[in-house]
Amino acid sequence: MSERKATFRVNRGGPLEVTGKFRILDARGEEIEKEGPVYLCRCGGSRNKPFCDDTHKTRDFKG
Repeated sequence: MSERKATFRVNRGGPLEVTGKFRILDARGEEIEKEGPVYLCRCGGSRNKPFCDDTHKTRDFKG
């Protein structure tokens, strides 16, 4: 995977949007290679962490 800068955008009341090519280390330390846009959970309620599953819409998350 060639290295490119990732761009991050905080969506008000919602997930973190990441674009570009990047790597994520999950809670087990395993590397996930991605190319965005990808939406990362900020509310803590996603059942698909670290990715957003729209749980924030049911949690009154203000972010």
